[in-house]
Amino acid sequence: MKTRPMLTLADVKKIAAEAEAEAIRNKWEVAIAILDDGGHLMGLMRMDGATPANATIAIEKARTSALSRRTSGFWEERIKSGRVSMLKMPGVLPVQGGVPIMAEGVCVGAVGVSGVQSHEDEQIANAGIKAVIPG
Repeated sequence: MKTRPMLTLADVKKIAAEAEAEAIRNKWEVAIAILDDGGHLMGLMRMDGATPANATIAIEKARTSALSRRTSGFWEERIKSGRVSMLKMPGVLPVQGGVPIMAEGVCVGAVGVSGVQSHEDEQIANAGIKAVIPG
């Protein structure tokens, strides 16, 4: 039987704190969602000024990354390059801002952010992930 790393509640709190700090440093109002490897919500933060839609979008970006083990931006680029059939893939929101959390080569979850430009959303997600996966 294999053993593998898992995302803990303590990890989720560290990710959320650092992602929030990155957003605050840049004066961005966003929603931050942290999901486990099965796409189940473990943490959600909607900063003051972020919309209810931002919360839903952040969750879907994270779910896309958790289930596909790829960034949500990967799917956006595939569609931009002409592969429009990807729009019909179940559970995929092809908008940058969702990033899988990889530990020891295994996906343990994902972070999704929504509220600013998509590349800035991804910047926040990556900052959060670095709190538990340095590098």
